[in-house]
Amino acid sequence: MDTDLIMECEAEELEPWQQVDDRVEEDEMDGVTDSQTPPPRTPPPITAPPITAPTGTAGAPRLSNSVAKPHGKCFVVGCKEEHRTLHCVPAAEDRRAPWLKFIFEGNVPAKVGKKLLVCSNHFQTDCFSNLGQYNAGLAGKLILKEGSLPTLRGLPADQEHASVSLPLPATKDIGCQTDPPKRRNVGTQLSSRTLRPHYKSEGQQPHRDHLRDLAWRRREEEEEGGGGGGEEPLQGSSMITSQGPDPTSDPADSASALTESTVKSDAALPPQASRKYLVYESCLMELFERCARCQRACAVTTTRLGTLVSVEQLCSHCESSRRWRSQPLVDQTPAGDVQLSAAVYLSGASFSTLHKVFKAMRLQMFPYDTFCRYARMFVEPAVVHSWRKSQEVMLQQLSQQDKVPLGGDMRAHSVPLGGDMRAHSPGHCPKYVSYTTMELSTNTVVDVQLVQSAEVGSPHMEKEGLKRSLALLAARGVTIDYIVTDRHTLIQEFLREENIPQFYDVWHMEKRLSKKIDKMTKKKGCEKVKRWIPAIRNHVYWTAASSQTGPERLAKWTSLLNHVRDVHTHQDPLFPQCLHTVGNTRDKRKWLSAGSRAFDRLEKELTRKSVLKDIAQLSPHYQASSWEAFQSTVLQFAPKDLVSPYLGTLCRLYLAALHYNENADGGRAPTSSGDPLLKRRSPKSRTGESRARPLKTEATFRYVDDLMDLIMEKVFVDPSSYRDEILKLNIPPDRSSQ
Repeated sequence: MDTDLIMECEAEELEPWQQVDDRVEEDEMDGVTDSQTPPPRTPPPITAPPITAPTGTAGAPRLSNSVAKPHGKCFVVGCKEEHRTLHCVPAAEDRRAPWLKFIFEGNVPAKVGKKLLVCSNHFQTDCFSNLGQYNAGLAGKLILKEGSLPTLRGLPADQEHASVSLPLPATKDIGCQTDPPKRRNVGTQLSSRTLRPHYKSEGQQPHRDHLRDLAWRRREEEEEGGGGGGEEPLQGSSMITSQGPDPTSDPADSASALTESTVKSDAALPPQASRKYLVYESCLMELFERCARCQRACAVTTTRLGTLVSVEQLCSHCESSRRWRSQPLVDQTPAGDVQLSAAVYLSGASFSTLHKVFKAMRLQMFPYDTFCRYARMFVEPAVVHSWRKSQEVMLQQLSQQDKVPLGGDMRAHSVPLGGDMRAHSPGHCPKYVSYTTMELSTNTVVDVQLVQSAEVGSPHMEKEGLKRSLALLAARGVTIDYIVTDRHTLIQEFLREENIPQFYDVWHMEKRLSKKIDKMTKKKGCEKVKRWIPAIRNHVYWTAASSQTGPERLAKWTSLLNHVRDVHTHQDPLFPQCLHTVGNTRDKRKWLSAGSRAFDRLEKELTRKSVLKDIAQLSPHYQASSWEAFQSTVLQFAPKDLVSPYLGTLCRLYLAALHYNENADGGRAPTSSGDPLLKRRSPKSRTGESRARPLKTEATFRYVDDLMDLIMEKVFVDPSSYRDEILKLNIPPDRSSQ
């Protein structure tokens, strides 16, 4: 009888405000499997009720009425899907009445408890002041705005079918010390955490830890940027705003949803434009230790191919599996391998040096044969195509620029050229020699020719390179005004036969005289000439720049012999006297005496027949100093200690030309006041001398981006048309095959 009465009382349904929450908290059940028993519950300590601010008191602090980890339940009639954040009913009568009317559906009982709770599922999203922080994992509870009222009963209409899960059976521990009752999950093998309502963001369903890390990375990037301006999201991430449970969301899709991309725009970027990061293997394996569906340990296998790592995860409990790759595949080829090979080649770096760096850091790398294969198949055809396209535009502009009418015809404006050769290996018998032709008025490289010694012989390689360049310019209709070169005898003979005006570069002439005079000053009796070496160097440049004809250059040049004797009037009518102001000299010991050993040796050196002939042909307008700057660029892409085949050397020369043409007219770096920024330089050849040179802005590499896009988007997809351009090149057979 008593037993039946007790059972009947336990089966009686209680009202929501009369019920006592005896359920095991969800957080306590995380990680408990079928073979495990939940830990025994201990009653929570008795604490005083929270202090609330007096109603209507001005300036009193308003404490939050939200409970982060509830020890009660939602009192709304019919509420089954509780939110983890509960809100206390206000104590003020004017605000309390609407809450009670909503809780009891208008049938408010006569006696109601003082502490009633309402979960966050019954409020509109605009009622919360920290919704964004909560969705991003930066807040543990939702905070209501002042004056908010519950208006939603049950789940919203668009969230009714967002999550289908079975609630865990309620248990009650009745003061015994026996083993707790056995528990069994019905209809699912998921953990209790997975059974929560699934909130699906616009592009993904991320984990809270991931969102917290995402927000940390965004704050770090803002601090690095100085905090100025508006917020700029981290590339590869997005701001997540929860829109409630998605009708299409299902717990079975959790594993696949976690592997989706974080940002829609990042998925649309090509592989070469996406950002890359260094990832440690131990940190990477942490993402695959447990199954995304059942949160149990999984079997993980990794496979490496070059710089790509593939991770395959297999769960033996729920039999779910997934495969993840560290980089996309382009036609079954890792995109990172191709892009890294292209980046090494296009930047002029050495693969052996890069391989040492990777080996020191234990970064995974593909072998040298793979690098050569990618360079031969994709990179070199793209470089040749890009240079040919750029060269065609330059030659067309040179052939059409500044046409003027002459006798009814249109005659093109003549072009000043400069050219010189470069040996690509140390010694007097190089295997390859390149001849570079530059348009001096625009300071651009218009043609690069590579000659192998087996084609014409070592003495004729420079002449052969010039002949090929001039033939190309003539075929494109470019009219040559004159050409500035060095004093190579075969070049002089060839240009006389072609009837092309030739001038000599002043730098080569000054360098030759300086070496001979410096050698002469080391002899006995000629020590005083050493003080005149800087003045003689400057006189060479002044003679070339201030003269218009050959005889005028000779008259100014020979006046130097009178000047060193403190004689400033001359017999030549083309230059009768020095242009400087004649004054008293403090140090008269610097003057040379006529008939002295030092003066006779200097006069003999400055009036040689070959020297006078070359002085008359010094260039009055442009010099080959820009060509010397280009040679410094070539050293970055094709150093002389680098051994490459013919096509590899030619492509590296093309890359140097593309880099030089893009940065030839780079602006000068200004100071805070707008004046040009100067830098002190001390050339090695001028011991003890320093010069102030304007500092240029940093170099740009737009051509690298264009080439990378061309390789990844066109050449890699269909390389046949680009390889045809390689076949059109006249590549001589290697000397080892002859």
